[in-house]
Order: sequence, then structure tokens, then C-alpha cells
Amino acid sequence: MSTGPILCIDVGSTFTKGLLVDPRDGMPLGAAAVPTTLTDVLIGIGAIRRELAVPEAARTLVCSSAGGGLRLAVVGYEPSVTALAGQRVGLSAGARVVHIVGGPLDAAGVTALRAAHPDLVLLVGGTDGGNAEILLHNAARIATAKLAVPVVLAGNAHARPQAQELLAATRRRVVVADNVLPRIGVIEPESARAAIRETFLQHVIGGKQLSRSPEFARLVRCATPDAVLSGMAVLGDGLPGDAMLIDIGGATTDVYSAIDPRPGPERVAEIAPTPRHYRTVEADLGMRWSVPGVIEAAARENLPLSPRTRTYADRVARHVDRLPRSAPDWEHELAIATVAAVVAARRHGRPAGPGQAPRALRDVTVLIGSGGVLRHAPDGRGSEPLGAVLGDHGGGWLVPREARADVDSAYVLFAVGLLASEHPGAARGLAAALAAETAG
Repeated sequence: MSTGPILCIDVGSTFTKGLLVDPRDGMPLGAAAVPTTLTDVLIGIGAIRRELAVPEAARTLVCSSAGGGLRLAVVGYEPSVTALAGQRVGLSAGARVVHIVGGPLDAAGVTALRAAHPDLVLLVGGTDGGNAEILLHNAARIATAKLAVPVVLAGNAHARPQAQELLAATRRRVVVADNVLPRIGVIEPESARAAIRETFLQHVIGGKQLSRSPEFARLVRCATPDAVLSGMAVLGDGLPGDAMLIDIGGATTDVYSAIDPRPGPERVAEIAPTPRHYRTVEADLGMRWSVPGVIEAAARENLPLSPRTRTYADRVARHVDRLPRSAPDWEHELAIATVAAVVAARRHGRPAGPGQAPRALRDVTVLIGSGGVLRHAPDGRGSEPLGAVLGDHGGGWLVPREARADVDSAYVLFAVGLLASEHPGAARGLAAALAAETAG
């Protein structure tokens, strides 16, 4: 295997970020960022290559959330069990879950599914050997629906061949995976997660028309949130405790956690348990496109925002390309980011439903912040929203008892995830450098 440098690239909707690393130990060799060229994202990738003077033969690994990322609809047996399990699998695979339906699809349900405009459908339902009727009913409905998107089939193993046959009869593109909920209390996400990733690469990336060349599809390994979650898994494995990441973007605020499944009073059994490595996406919390949602969330959650900050938020919502220009602008930016971070952490940590346990976040030892507002905040103030999260003892979730907080100022977790499968040593080295940075 070549020992030359590896270029890791994240193609976002706004910026394309690159990190050049040494594959032997994960040592960063250079970093660059350019505006994403949505007319053809390869232009931005080429600009990164030139800025970092990347050798022509260097390996390039890419993740992408450009063009809105991966939009997933989950169709399951019932919302409280298999549809919930499917949602958790979808989030762990880097998808934005745009629609969830449980039970037998009727005409109105199919209409609502189509209206959500998913990039793919995750069809789940029933434990292995359990109820098969609803999975087969929904497969037949999707087979005849005017919905030209791929289907990942990950339901009852005993009914799966018949469900696949129903979908294939109308030439649906189907990728088969193991049941996400083979038994009550057991969730097995990896097979479905891999199938979602495969479908994303084969059918979704090209469909978004992000490049005129097939080279981009060859370079992309996964959706950006999938890469970050894999990076969190590597980071968490190297820590004595659990880890948590809050990524504040212009459109969403994503929260990731890597939890060691140790026994404890809050780690009670669940029908559809949360995976160890878990992600939630808050599509109404963002610094630009979704900033009105931050204002609404502040009111609902009784979090303070000054009238001047609300006025500023209205202004940036109308002009999403506006950047902070002054000290007062940055005060408003950090106030908005604080609300987004606190509300997103609450939603990530609170119980998923009545009678369920909150996410076991007490033993988080590292809280990492990501996103431009945190990386570029002046005078090292990017960690202030993280401090507010760790002080949120009245938010209805299990706040970490002893966690240090820091900002991923070099933006490396996506690269850790891209390296993890093929260059595990480099991934561990890069993650260890990040852990040491937060410890310092």
C-alpha cells in the first residue's frame, strides 16, 4: 500500500474542506477550505488540491453533504418499535430522516411519503419470525407507488424474500439488509447502515447532479454525517469515558454521542435500544437558513435571547451569506449558537418517549464543538456555547458530570471517519491528536 499522503475532503453545501494526512500516523500535513462550487463540486476539490500542493498520485477520500445530503423516509411496523429502530439506523448512517410512518400504508400515507421527497426509503417491520403482514403490505404499496427512489429492505427475515419479490416485480431498485430489530430489545444497525451507504453512493450522489464527471461518485465514500459518526466511534474507543459532539451548521445542528454500554441505573432495557454510536439531527436549529427555528426554540425552552439578538437573527435569515463583521455581531452569533447547542443537546439526551430512559450521557468525559461559528469565534470564545450545555442542569436530560469541552478547531473528525476502515492506524493517530488537544 502506498505511504504517500492521503487527501480527505468534506464537500459541504457551503464550503469544501480538505485535510492532507500522513497515512502512517495520521499526522496532519495541511488544511484548506474553499467555497463549494455547486455547478460542479470537482472545481472546489481541484482548488483544494492546488492550495495544498497535493501530489497527483495522492489518494483522495471524499464525504459529502452537498445538495441537501441524504433524505431518508422510514416505513415500519409501528412508530414505537420498528419505525423508531429504523429512524435510529438512518440517523446513524448519515441520513436526514424526513418522514416516518408506522403501520399499513394507505393512499393518504403513500401521498405523504411522496410529498416528503426522500432520496431513498428504508422499509422495516417485524422481528424475525414475527408479524409479516404489514411488511408485505407496505412492500406491495411502495412497489406500485409513483416513487422512483431506491428501497433498502431491512425487516422480518422470514418475510424478506417475498417482500423483495413484490418490489422487484415493478423494477424497484432494492438493496437487502439484515433485520434492524431481529428480536425485541436487540437492535442491529450495521447491515442496514452499510446498505444505506451503498445506496447513497450508487444511486443518490449521481442523482443530485453535483458534477458532470463520474469521478466525483468514484471519490465519495459516504455522507458527511456518516463519516463524522465513524470518527466519533474511533475517538470514543480511545477515551477512558464517553464522548459527545455538537456540530452547529447553517441549516442544522447535529449531536453525536459514543457511549460505552456499561450497566447503570439509567441504562435500562429498551424495546428498540439506542445504538452505542448515535446521532440526532435538528433541522430547525441553524445559524442561517434555520435561525428562525432557534428563536422559536428559545421561547419554547425558556432560554433567554435579547431583542437585539432576535433582530439580528431576522437579518441573517434574510441574508444567509452575511458574515459577522463586528464585536456586537459576534455577541449575537454566540447567543444564537448557545441556544442551538443547548436545545439540540436536550433533544439528543431526553427520553425518546414515555416510559423510556434518557440517553446515558453522565459519563461523557469529552464534549467537542464543531461548526464555523465555534471555529471562527474571536478570542477563543467558541467554547462558550459548550459551557452552557454542560451547565444545563434543568433541561430534562442527563448532563455529563465531569466533561472537558473544546472546539475541533482543525475540523478533523470527518477525516478520522474517512480513514477508519482502510487506514485504521492513521485514524487512531488523528483521533488521539484531537483527544490530546481537548485535554490540553
